[in-house]
Amino acid sequence: MHVYALALFAHLCGVVGIFGGLGTWVLGVAALRQTERVEQVRTLTALITAASALMVGSIVVLGIAGFYMALTVWGIRATWIAVATLSFILLAPLGLLILDPRVRAIAKQAHSAPEGPLPHALAARVRDPVLGGGLSAYVGCLFGIVFLMTNKPEIGESILVMVLALVIGPLACLPLWWSARVPTPRRTSSSGHS
Repeated sequence: MHVYALALFAHLCGVVGIFGGLGTWVLGVAALRQTERVEQVRTLTALITAASALMVGSIVVLGIAGFYMALTVWGIRATWIAVATLSFILLAPLGLLILDPRVRAIAKQAHSAPEGPLPHALAARVRDPVLGGGLSAYVGCLFGIVFLMTNKPEIGESILVMVLALVIGPLACLPLWWSARVPTPRRTSSSGHS
């Protein structure tokens, strides 16, 4: 079997892992925003944390295989590879320094909270619009990279694609910013009327 075939297989496995983990993140964060109980937050943050581990492993596999393929097939002069690689490198701090610490802080707060309805402070954290905005930027950038991989445009078009991806991703999240208000707790009637 040729080394390139193995590298391509590893590369595609890495892509599947990243998008599988990212899909779990997106659904997990969307579900997190709807939680009403501490137990739900604990379960969802555990799921999101597991998805983070899958993504980190997939990024390593994707990076090694992709680097090999880029050097052996397209060469170092393929400008779309440079733009895609730089964009991918810039994504790492978004996940590691912004998204993951927020989820870990939510998980820590949920584990120290008593079971039952969400305390106001925890409710504010699970509805943090930065989680949705950062995630939207991440998704937009990954789809931009996939576009570069499939179309292999020249440098100008590659940069334009990534700029558009980084603008459109967070714009798709604007409704989250407007709905970031923490709903007031539901009140039950204490009068004896039926």
